[in-house]
Amino acid sequence: QKLSDALGQSVVVDNRPGAGSIIGTDLVAKAPPDGYTLLVVASSITLNPSLHKKLPFDPVRDLAPVTQLSAFPNMLVVHPAVPVKSVQELIALAKSRPGQINYGSSGTGTGTHLSAELFKFMTGVDMVHVPYKGGGPAVIALLGGQVQLNFATIPSVLLHVRAGKLRAVAVTTLRRSPAAPEVPTIAESGVPGYDHGPWNGMLAPAKTPRAIIARLNAAVARIVHMPETKAVLVHEGAEPVGNTPEEFAAIIKTETVKWEKVIRAAGIKAD
Repeated sequence: QKLSDALGQSVVVDNRPGAGSIIGTDLVAKAPPDGYTLLVVASSITLNPSLHKKLPFDPVRDLAPVTQLSAFPNMLVVHPAVPVKSVQELIALAKSRPGQINYGSSGTGTGTHLSAELFKFMTGVDMVHVPYKGGGPAVIALLGGQVQLNFATIPSVLLHVRAGKLRAVAVTTLRRSPAAPEVPTIAESGVPGYDHGPWNGMLAPAKTPRAIIARLNAAVARIVHMPETKAVLVHEGAEPVGNTPEEFAAIIKTETVKWEKVIRAAGIKAD
């Protein structure tokens, strides 16, 4: 609604889910570069080149970044029966029991899965991945003790943490989350450089005129920092970003390279 007001144009949301965002992304990548067809996509766009042998588009060549909308950390949580309260205690436990600790995720190649694989990659621990069909079933499995830990989205577990049904160990971004500022980051807990902040961003078809990209960037960046928009994002465990197209492009490039290394090392393939 706010973008409609800012641009003086009706903005219609056309949900095209499926294939880890590939279906919707392909539609925009092949759309006319006139500023009337835009893509709002998750950070899975940086994973897909490594997860899929052949994509119907090139994420860098066929799309023009507008701005990153928001960033949201995952939270490393454990079942209360797991005798760890810190990242270092978890690393020690996992190294003493290689292949015996199970972690749940919302599915292969999802953000919750990649948070765990990056953790394994950077710490050398051996944990077993148990994928579920969505974040809800993964959290239910953790609550029931069927898995020992999860790198879950904050909204899906925060109430359980507050109720003492799960124990929060750390968050996955370099900065602490405003939704749970008392929970340390993995990086500050002895794994320097660890950073996984899934995000949402806006892109346009490649060759969209720079003047259109600049106008969209200015409007969207202002909207995400409005108090009412920020309140919604923070409630969902996210932070507004609204960076420049160049900054967003650099993030996409850096993360695509980072995840290629992690995915190759872990042998992850799309389902």
